[in-house]
Amino acid sequence: MTAATLTLGPVFDTVPAYDLGDTVPLSAAFTIAGNSPEATDPTTLTFKMREPDGTVTSYVEGTDAELVKDSTGNFHVDWLLAQAGKHYYRWIGTGAAAEADTGEFEALPGNITT
Repeated sequence: MTAATLTLGPVFDTVPAYDLGDTVPLSAAFTIAGNSPEATDPTTLTFKMREPDGTVTSYVEGTDAELVKDSTGNFHVDWLLAQAGKHYYRWIGTGAAAEADTGEFEALPGNITT
């Protein structure tokens, strides 16, 4: 069996911070290892986000419009920040490109209110 690789984007050395109300672009690239890595779609792909209040939202590729296929093996979700605090997300691929990975970022509440 050939091993799959999952690359998340964007990648930071520290936990990135965004302002409340921003839209955060989150991406995943699935490849199959070999002499020259080949972009490959997972058989099923799920994206999960856990917001600061504990709410978990799941999107499934091919079912939910929020999980967008950009090209073979490349996907993204644009997440609108509605809650301040730490956000944790996970991409889960099965089958042809079975791999999973997690990421996190923080939403800052901002100092100006109306």
